[in-house]
Amino acid sequence: MKTSRQIREAFLAHFQAAGHERLPSGPLVPPNDPTLMFANAGMVQFKDVFTGKDPRPYKRATTAQKCIRISGKHNDLENVGVTARHHTFFEMMGNFSFGDYFKKDAIELAWAFITSESGLGLDPNRLVVTIFGGEEGVPADDDAGALWTAVTGFGADRILRLGKDDNFWSMGDTGPCGPCTEIHYWMANTPPDLSKFGAEPGPDGAGWTEIWNLVFMQFERFADGSLVPLPAQCVDTGAGLERMTAAAQGVVSNYDTDLLRPIVDLAATISGKAYGGTLAEDDVSMRVVADHARTTAFMISEGISPDKDGRNYVLRRVMRRAIRHGHRLGIERLFLHECALLVVEMMGDVYPELREKRAMIEEVTKQEEERFRRTMRKGLELLAQNEEWTTGPDGARVLPGKVAFLLTDTFGFPLDLQQVIGREQGFSIDLEAYEAALEKARERSHGSKLHDDAAVSGVYQALATELGPTSFVGYEHERAGSTIAAMVQSGARATALREGEKGEIVTRLTPFYGESGGQVGDRGAIRAGDAVFDVEDTQKPAAGLFVHRGVMKTGTMEVGVGVDLEVDHARRSATRRNHSATHLLHWALRTVVGPQAMQKGSLVSPERMRFDYSGSRPLEADELQRIEDLVNAKVWLNAPIETEVLPMADAKARGAIGIFEEKYGEVVRMLRMTDDSIELCGGTHASRTGDIGLFKILSESGVAAGVRRIEAVTGAGALAHLRTVERELGATAALLKGSPLQAREKVERLLGSLKERDREIDELKRKIMQGGLGAGGKGDLTSEAKQQAGVSVLGAVVDIGDPKALRELCDQLKDKLAPAVILLGTATKDGRALLACSVSKEATERFKAGDLIKDAAAIVGGGGGGRPDFAQAGGTDASKLPEAVARVYALVV
Repeated sequence: MKTSRQIREAFLAHFQAAGHERLPSGPLVPPNDPTLMFANAGMVQFKDVFTGKDPRPYKRATTAQKCIRISGKHNDLENVGVTARHHTFFEMMGNFSFGDYFKKDAIELAWAFITSESGLGLDPNRLVVTIFGGEEGVPADDDAGALWTAVTGFGADRILRLGKDDNFWSMGDTGPCGPCTEIHYWMANTPPDLSKFGAEPGPDGAGWTEIWNLVFMQFERFADGSLVPLPAQCVDTGAGLERMTAAAQGVVSNYDTDLLRPIVDLAATISGKAYGGTLAEDDVSMRVVADHARTTAFMISEGISPDKDGRNYVLRRVMRRAIRHGHRLGIERLFLHECALLVVEMMGDVYPELREKRAMIEEVTKQEEERFRRTMRKGLELLAQNEEWTTGPDGARVLPGKVAFLLTDTFGFPLDLQQVIGREQGFSIDLEAYEAALEKARERSHGSKLHDDAAVSGVYQALATELGPTSFVGYEHERAGSTIAAMVQSGARATALREGEKGEIVTRLTPFYGESGGQVGDRGAIRAGDAVFDVEDTQKPAAGLFVHRGVMKTGTMEVGVGVDLEVDHARRSATRRNHSATHLLHWALRTVVGPQAMQKGSLVSPERMRFDYSGSRPLEADELQRIEDLVNAKVWLNAPIETEVLPMADAKARGAIGIFEEKYGEVVRMLRMTDDSIELCGGTHASRTGDIGLFKILSESGVAAGVRRIEAVTGAGALAHLRTVERELGATAALLKGSPLQAREKVERLLGSLKERDREIDELKRKIMQGGLGAGGKGDLTSEAKQQAGVSVLGAVVDIGDPKALRELCDQLKDKLAPAVILLGTATKDGRALLACSVSKEATERFKAGDLIKDAAAIVGGGGGGRPDFAQAGGTDASKLPEAVARVYALVV
C-alpha cells in the first residue's frame, strides 16, 4: 500500500518527468491578491501567469499546494468531521500548462498517473469521467469526449455529460473560462454502481467521489456574454491528495488515511476513548480535532495568530471549535498543542516552515486553549446566571439577541458556541435580534475608520500598469536625477502642480524609500530649477509604484520636466539606525525568550522603533536588561551590515529568517549583521552596527492575544531619552529637597510616612466602629437602644462619612443587640446624607429594612432600598438626619 508521502512524490515526479517545472507550494496567504483570504486551489499562485501579467521562464509547472477552505458550496465548517471528505486544510496536487499543451496531453498524463502502478494504480473499472455536455448556447466539449474514448476505451455510459454547474469553469462573469472534465472513483467495497452517480456519497464516503479535475481555459467571456477563443489555451489541474490517498489505500474515509488517522488516534488516546469510525458524537469530535489541528499548525506557521478579525478570526474560530470538541470528549487538560505538534512531526519535512515555527505553534496553541477554556467557564456561568429569557412559539426558552450579543462582544463567548450549548440545554437564540445588535455596533464603529480614497483609487493601478515599476536607487544613493512621469492631485491625474498646492509626483526612478515592511517613507525635496516640491511622505499604493506626496513650496512643476530628487539625509540616517536595531532586537529576543519569539510586525521611524513579537507573558526586568546588553554588544562590535540579492532557496539555505509582513518573490534581499542575525529585508540600513550608537528599550507591553510589543530608541534618540529621564529625576529630587541620587531614599521615607498616616486613619475608623462614637462624641451607642415590639431598636447619627464603614457599624450593632432593628445616618464631606438599616433575620418577617429606609430617606430628600435584612439610601439634606433616624422608633411597633 502506498503512503501519502509516496503518492505526493510520485505525482510531482510524474509531471516533472513530463517537462513540468517542479515548484514549492505557494503561501496560504496569497500575496498581492486582496480577493482571497486564503489559497483555496493550486492555481492561485499562477493567476497572473494565466492572464499573462506574470511571464515565467517555463510553460509547464507542477505543485503540491497547501489550501484552506472554510466556507463555500461544499465546505461549510459544520460539515467537517461529519462527512468522510470535508476539510478546512487540504493539499491540492496540480499540473499546469501556460499556453503549452492542451486537452490531449492533459488527459493522457492524468490517466497514466491514475491507473499506472507507478502512480495510484487504480482499477479503471471503478472510474468514470464527466465532460461538459453543452448549455446556454455553449457547445458540448466533444473534443474531450473523443479523447477520453481514445485513451480509456470508455463508451457513453462511462463518459457522462453534465451541465455548466458541474463541468464549466470561469474566473467570474467575464474573463478566462472553459469546460472541465472530472474523474470520479467508486469509493466502496462493492462493485461500482453507475445508477448511483450524481447522488451525494453516504456519510461514510461510500459512493462516487471526484478525485481529479482538469480545467481547460479555452475562451474569454466578454460583458455581452460572447465567448472568444483564447490565443493561448491553458490547463489547470486540481487533485486532492486526501481523496487520492483514500482511493489508493483502499479506505472510504479520508480520516482513515495516513494523512489524518494518526491525529485521530492521538485525540482518542488523550480522551481515553476508542475511535470507531462512526457518526457517533465522540467519533465526529475526534475527526474535527484531527482536521483542525492541521489547519492550526499551518496557519500559525505562516504568522497568523488567533484574534478578532480577518484571517486571525478564522484561525480562532477553527481552534476554538477543536477545543470545544475536545471538551465534549471529556478532555479537561490542554491538548490541542499536542495534536498540532504531531502535524509538525508528520509533515515538517515536506513543509519546512512547520519545523521552523514549531515552538511558536506550541506556544500560541497553548495560549489560545487556556484563554478559551477560561471563556467557556465564564460563558457557562453567565448563561446560568442570566434571568432574561423569552419564550418561543413552541414554549421553549429563547435567549434574547441583545444578551447573546453582549456575551459575544463583551465576554468573547462565541455565538456558535452559545448555539451548541443551546442545543444541549434546550434553548434557542433570537438570531434576528442578535444581527440587529451587531449591525448597530458596526454603525457605531464605522465613524472611527479612516479611509484614504486616493490611496485606494484605481488611478494608481492604472499608473502602475502604464509606467511599470519605479526604479528604486535608494540603497546606493540619497540623491538622483529623473523625469516626472505623472502627477496626482485629489485622487485624479494632473499635468502640473503650482505653488502652495498639495499633490503627488511619480518619477521614473527615485532614491526615496516608499513605506513598506514597517519602515516609514522618506521625506526630502524634489527640485526643478527654482521650483521646489517638499516631499512629506513616500508611499507605494500599487505594486512597484513609488509616489512622492507633499506640497509645492515654490514655483510650478509639470509632467515631463527633469528633476533632482534629494532625500532628507538626517531623517534617513535615523531611520536606518532604528531599522537595523529591529533585526538585532529580534535576534536578542529569540536568544533570551526562545525561538517562539517571532516578529509579528514593526514600525520603524526616525524617532523610534516598535517591534511586535509572539509572546504570552511580560518580560522580567532582568530579561529586558539582558536583551539590551546583547544588542549593545553587537552595536559596539561595529560589525559590517551586509546585504545580498539572491534566490529565495539560497537565502533559506543560509539560515535567513523571513518576516511575516513581507511577501517575497523568487529573488530576495538578505541582510546579514554577523552570523547571528540573517534575515530577509527590503528596507534601508546602516553601514555598520556601530552606526546605531546606543540601543535603549523604552517599554514592553501586551497589545493583543499572544502578541507583545517592545518600543525602543537608538543613537541620538537614546541620548535624548536618557537626558529626559535625568531631567525628570532631577526635578523630582528637587521637590523632595535632595539630589537625584537621594530621590529613592526620600520617596521611601515619604511613602512610609503616608503608610503610617493610613494606619492611623484605619485605627480611628476601627475605634469609631468598636466604640460606636455618635455625633458630638457620644459614647457606646448600644446604651441608646430601646426595647419595643420584642426587638432592640436604635436610631442614631454617627460621625463616619464613609458608606462602607457605616454599613459595617450597622451590622456590628445589629449583632450586639440581636434581635434588633438598626437605622444609622451620617453626613458626607460634601453635605449629603447617608442612611443604612440592618434588621436581624429573625425579625425580617415583621420589619423589612427596605421599607424602613424608604420612609426615612424621604425625610432627607432622597430614596433607596435593598434586601429585607439590609438596605441603604442617600439624600440631599444632611441637616435632617436626626429626624430621619428617629423615624425608626415610630415604624417599629
